[in-house]
Amino acid sequence: MNLRKKTISGLLWTFGQQFGAQLVGFAVSLVLARILIPEEFGLIGMITVFMAIGQTLIDAGFSQSLIRSEGASRVDYSTVFIFNIICSLCFYGIIFLSAPLIASFYQQPLLVEILRVYSISFVINAFSTIQLTILTKNLDFKTQLLATIPSLIISGIFGVLLAHKGFGVWSLVYMTLTRSFLTSLQLWLRSKWRPTFSFSWESFRTHFHFGYKLTIAGLIDTIFKNIYQVVIGRFFSPSQVGFYTRADTLKQLPVSNLSNALNKVTYPIFATIKDDDSRLKSAYKQIMQMVVFIISPVLCLLGSVADDLFILLFTDKWLPAAPYFQIMCLIGILYPLHSYNLNVLKVKGRSDLFLRLELYKRTIAIIILFITMPKGIFWMLWGQLISSCVGFVINTYYTGIFLKYKASEQLFDILPIVALALGVGFVSFKINGFCHSVSGIPLFVKVSLPVLVGGITYFLFARLFKISALYNALNIILRK
Repeated sequence: MNLRKKTISGLLWTFGQQFGAQLVGFAVSLVLARILIPEEFGLIGMITVFMAIGQTLIDAGFSQSLIRSEGASRVDYSTVFIFNIICSLCFYGIIFLSAPLIASFYQQPLLVEILRVYSISFVINAFSTIQLTILTKNLDFKTQLLATIPSLIISGIFGVLLAHKGFGVWSLVYMTLTRSFLTSLQLWLRSKWRPTFSFSWESFRTHFHFGYKLTIAGLIDTIFKNIYQVVIGRFFSPSQVGFYTRADTLKQLPVSNLSNALNKVTYPIFATIKDDDSRLKSAYKQIMQMVVFIISPVLCLLGSVADDLFILLFTDKWLPAAPYFQIMCLIGILYPLHSYNLNVLKVKGRSDLFLRLELYKRTIAIIILFITMPKGIFWMLWGQLISSCVGFVINTYYTGIFLKYKASEQLFDILPIVALALGVGFVSFKINGFCHSVSGIPLFVKVSLPVLVGGITYFLFARLFKISALYNALNIILRK
């Protein structure tokens, strides 16, 4: 199978996995959001940063090192497997002992037990990290889909039943543990790889040398991505954390899922053509435009009907999250650009430059956060948008050097797409306003009609202006 066919096949299966998983997860979250209260989601939001830090440290960038290594052996995989297990046990011990301090920081005593139970997922997930790495390297996303979806469905049903029984926040904790266990079990059953329990210090040093810089960079990125929940949880109420988390989760539904799905396919593909700069630039440009072409209108259209959307999906108790979501939609448009620019450095093996950029960006972002924090959550979100714009300029610096693809060129390539998306978002907003001026229109129509008209308008104008990303997306869908 040639590179193009492997890419298309990988994209289709990973989209199936990513969006299938999110469809199930989103359906479960809709039910849980109607049963549980924002404060209970807020408690989980407060500990998200510690879960994310743990996962970053446990992997230590070794998975990405294995993916880009052309001759990874069984010893390499077993070495990383043993390392992951040891790290997961160590980090669980750290979380167990530090849980009272974390709970004291947030002034939420219940977090002690929540942290100690929830973080068991570190150990469970560590047992299947290598299986996921091998499947991703081989572009075998079909097996990942077959392992993920059943686990999500079963754990989701279990979580909803617990919520109905009055378990509150614990229904979210036990649902997560069940999902982790079932997914790891499925991956072990469906994967042929088994550890040999042989550890090589030479192999460890090789992958550590590449991975530790990515780990530090990933750690910085993880802390910053979740720092808003930390700050809001410390200085505001748990319900505000719940509103922020709900808005961010809904924004991430189209953004991270499409980007992560493409990342899983494009990173190993980029790794195979890392020495051909012309080909790498062409592939990067097409994928970047296609992702922005899909994500931009989705975010703009959803943001245009945010108030009605939150009432329709989550009931009016979640309405305060709607304005947060609208600002986050603007932030989300730039997310793919950050991701793919950094992928270029990873496939080039320049994890040192990756780390350097993360330090620059996060220093600026922290300064902006502390400036905006006293003014409230909305100012913090607008500051996050400014940080994202600055980060884009920084991320494109080395892409401009390696691929001769500067920030100005990238902006020139995506501006028509973003302008069109903002335009149809404005049209959708006006239609939504008209629907509110007419009595008797059902809430579902107030949401769906503006989005439908905006989506059709976007597609028609994209064809009229012959936007190349539209045809690239259609070619993948039609498998041409």
